[in-house]
Amino acid sequence: MAERVFAFTGKGGVGKTSLSALMVRLLASRHPDKKVLAIDADPAVGLATALGIDVTQTVNDVRLNFIDELKAENKPSAVQVMNDAHYEIMDTVTDCGDYCFMAIGRPEGAGCYCSINSFLKDIIGELSESFDYVVIDGEAGIEQVNRRVMEKVTDLLLISDSSKKGIDVLKTIKKVAKGLDMYSKDYAIINRVRNEELLSMIDFGELNYAGFIPEDNNLELLDIQGASLLELSKDSETIRALTSILEGMGM
Repeated sequence: MAERVFAFTGKGGVGKTSLSALMVRLLASRHPDKKVLAIDADPAVGLATALGIDVTQTVNDVRLNFIDELKAENKPSAVQVMNDAHYEIMDTVTDCGDYCFMAIGRPEGAGCYCSINSFLKDIIGELSESFDYVVIDGEAGIEQVNRRVMEKVTDLLLISDSSKKGIDVLKTIKKVAKGLDMYSKDYAIINRVRNEELLSMIDFGELNYAGFIPEDNNLELLDIQGASLLELSKDSETIRALTSILEGMGM
């Protein structure tokens, strides 16, 4: 199984996707002997843009195809559908050289197809076992990662800005994730910090504060341009700060 599975969560607009992309970059460059899988679990498919990847097929596309087949008059057997799923899921994985990428796509639509959803998640879980590191960029909250992507993560990365609302969201996510018993360790990271001194005023409660990422104009510029964040200089403040946090996490 994968050595480490990192899931990025937090409220919207705090920079989860940017940090997920840079995490993929750092893992791939610092550990060339390891296999890295990036999973875009956000329906907006923002991680693909941040990594400069053109997504042609998502896991949800595969799911919808199977649902259409099961509704057809001459529908294939359930066994045949499940066998085909393995190959179809593999087609959603893009080999980017230093790492691989897959996008989950939109959430489930109307109707209950729990057996298909569960089976596809099982396939993703099996696929991840072929990689050393898995990085998941998820929606706000942790239920979506658990329900649609993976049963267990080793590192729950709780991302927020310095606002009280953002911190409160992290506390809620941790509480829910703890109830689901789906992670080993959690780390709170404060992103886009303008004034480091204000961090002392934050009430982290039971959150495990791992460090902060300073505001980075170069990163913001790439984001505005829609350019791949892999173009960010290795000497940027964001890269240095994230590297330091990863080292503190035993990476």
